[in-house]
Amino acid sequence: MASPRVKPRLLARGRRASAPLIKVKPVGAASSGPIFSRFTAVWVQSNGVPFDTSGFFARLFRGNTLVQTASFDRFGVVRFSRVSTLTQVAYTIRVFDSSGVEFRRRNIPAGVETFAIIG
Repeated sequence: MASPRVKPRLLARGRRASAPLIKVKPVGAASSGPIFSRFTAVWVQSNGVPFDTSGFFARLFRGNTLVQTASFDRFGVVRFSRVSTLTQVAYTIRVFDSSGVEFRRRNIPAGVETFAIIG
């Protein structure tokens, strides 16, 4: 006569209380938010190489209201410290040289954290 099959006992969860529980985020969840905390614009040539923008500055407008003026670094990057990302409204960026001559004007849509000015 065959003996009934016996299932192993379920161990009490209290025995593993001393082991720390490590929660791991899925890969997709780690990159779901914005990377940059402040709005950043990059001025690049048509081949993707940034311009040498020493002495240039940019002004960010919301409608006709000036939001902030910021200077470019020499690698073609300007960071607007007063504008958090992802942007909630549309902006206009105007780029000037050190003499105040306007070089570019671009419209920036809402919902971005970085913007490339090409050309």
